[in-house]
Amino acid sequence: MLKNIDPLLNADILHALCAMGHGDEVVICDANFPGDSVARQTLLGRLLRLDGASAPRAVQAVLSVLPLDTFVDHPAERMEVVGDASALPAVQREAQREVDAAEGRSVPFASVERFAFYERAKKAYCVIATGETRGYGCFIFKKGVQLAPDAPQKN
Repeated sequence: MLKNIDPLLNADILHALCAMGHGDEVVICDANFPGDSVARQTLLGRLLRLDGASAPRAVQAVLSVLPLDTFVDHPAERMEVVGDASALPAVQREAQREVDAAEGRSVPFASVERFAFYERAKKAYCVIATGETRGYGCFIFKKGVQLAPDAPQKN
């Protein structure tokens, strides 16, 4: 047992998140996403699992240890609802609250069209599948750096 580590984060996920570098991306996906086939094409090459967790809970756990990139406009992205790019399903609204809480500021999701999301996910460092059964519980996060308190940051 480690202190101050979300108990949802298993050793494989912690290892992957730690191994990622600045600018690498992690995908958190719902149970409907083709996680296994997409994950085989990522840098890690295999699917990581949080089967019992909802997507927002997985976002909360991952962002408890993963800093988001402050040097890009959109370090947090969501899969667009097909046919209605502006729609925000409940699962995405809940995940947005987790992102904002983790960052201590508003970090609005950018939207990514469904098939473009699949292609981006294939280029990610890793994919973490959740037990989320609601559709569109799929997100991409770009890793930032943890700077010293006096180091310059773009906000």
